[in-house]
Parts: sequence; structure tokens; C-alpha cells
Amino acid sequence: MATAIPPAPPLPPPKAPPKPAPPPPAPAPVAVGLNPPSLQAAKAKLRVTKPLEFYPPPAFHFAVSFGTQPKDADGAFREVSGIAPEVETETVNEGGLNGFAHVLPKSIKHPRLVLKRGIAVSDSRLVQWCQAVLDGGFVKPIFPKLVHVFLLDHGGDPLRCWSIENAWPVKWEIDGFQSTRNEVAMEKIELAYARSNRIY
Repeated sequence: MATAIPPAPPLPPPKAPPKPAPPPPAPAPVAVGLNPPSLQAAKAKLRVTKPLEFYPPPAFHFAVSFGTQPKDADGAFREVSGIAPEVETETVNEGGLNGFAHVLPKSIKHPRLVLKRGIAVSDSRLVQWCQAVLDGGFVKPIFPKLVHVFLLDHGGDPLRCWSIENAWPVKWEIDGFQSTRNEVAMEKIELAYARSNRIY
């Protein structure tokens, strides 16, 4: 007797179609001129660009000249200070307003130009100028001079220059002498002046 053939199993349900992948996020906006290609180009340009040719000049190489005379040994100093123009102001309070005060300009004021060096010889032009003003008892008129302060490079050429107008000595101080101090005897000369200008 023939064996009955079992019925076929039912077909599986049809699969749902796959969901489409979400679109990739839009790239963040990049400012014009700052996109990666331009940044890479800028970095490459920096790598081949020459290094900066300007370096801040040192403060120890300087010279001073008086009048129309060129720089000489008489203009060698240990320290020069006092180039500091400042605006003199006046504070004005406005009635009814307590939250602030007006600051108004009045004039430009300058401190004294202070020169320090070892005690110079008696035939120094600067020493003779100080003697004529401070030791002369105002018998003769005071002749102000034009002073130039130079900041020099390694070759002795001026890098920066300040002009000090209508300068004249107002103080000539000799440092105290001490038997326990092994240092050079110093003198300090202070000059009053009308104004200062940076020439270059």
C-alpha cells in the first residue's frame, strides 16, 4: 500500500522591505577663507616664509649726543631714563550724575631726563655745561640744548632715536663714597626739558 505524502509546510510571510538609510549629516558651515584647503595652504606658506627679520633691540647698547655734536665718548652713560611723556588730566564732576566723572586733558608733562655714568674728566663738555649752570650763580644766561638718545644695533648704527628739546641741567649729584664698596664712582645728572619726540 502506498504511503501518503505529507503536505508541504506553509510559506514564510514576505519580509518587509529594508528601511532606507538616513542621509548623512550635512557638513558644518565653514567661514569663507577658513576651509581646510586654505588652512593647509596657509600652513605650507608659513613653513616656507622667511623668519621675521625684526627683533626687539637690547637696552644696553645706546648713546647720547648734546647739541649738534655727533656721538662721542662724552655721550657714554651707564643708564638713561626719563623719556616718559604723560597727559596731565583734570577731573570734572557733572552735577546730578554720581556714577562717573569726566576726565579732561590739560597739558603734556615730562619728567626729568636722568643720566648716570662714572665721574667724567673736567674737560668734558657735559661737565662744563653743568658747571656753567649750577656753579655759575646765574650770572650768565642758561643755554638749553637739543639732546638725542640713540638705541643702537650690534654694528653701532641707530635703530631708534628720541629728541629731547630745550634741555638744561637742574641737578648734578655725586654718589656717596664708601671705603667698603669696590665700585666705580658715579655721578647723576638730571635735565629738565620741554618735550620729547621719537624720530624713528
